[in-house]
Amino acid sequence: MKITDLQKRIGRFELNVESLSIEPGRIHGIVGPNGCGKTVFLKLVMGILEPDRGQIDYEGIRPEEEQMDELLCKAGLLEQKKQYARSLSRGEKQKLSFLRAMVFEPRLIIMDETLSNPDPESEALFQELIFARQRKDPAAWLIVNHQWDHVNRLFDVVHYMEKGRFVRNEITEG
Repeated sequence: MKITDLQKRIGRFELNVESLSIEPGRIHGIVGPNGCGKTVFLKLVMGILEPDRGQIDYEGIRPEEEQMDELLCKAGLLEQKKQYARSLSRGEKQKLSFLRAMVFEPRLIIMDETLSNPDPESEALFQELIFARQRKDPAAWLIVNHQWDHVNRLFDVVHYMEKGRFVRNEITEG
């Protein structure tokens, strides 16, 4: 995905992305302080918000029941399969939202704080599933996260934001 000359103004805040490439098959972390525009950026990429200017050039399936059950089982949610999502605990909802992203095997997976503050077991599960997906069929990932320990452990590329702009990109050791 290539993003060029992207701009969005919301009140006094303005997001400006001159040029950004999201390489397929890599895990991209988006980090920066609160209010710098990470979520606004993701909403633009997902089409939730309409840009004031610029272009996002994007370079799809119903999963099989067996595949869904396998993921639910790994996450310890198979018994809750028929349960309404609203009745799940916060941690179970977090796991379920992650599994929803995985089960459709999309080419681009976007996560906004899904990896922030999970219990250690869930964090290990999320990482295991991400790395397994990357080995099997690599996707491009955009992950917003405030936990700096993920930067070197999980992300292939880190995009640093400040005041509505990407200020630095860094390839990590992964």
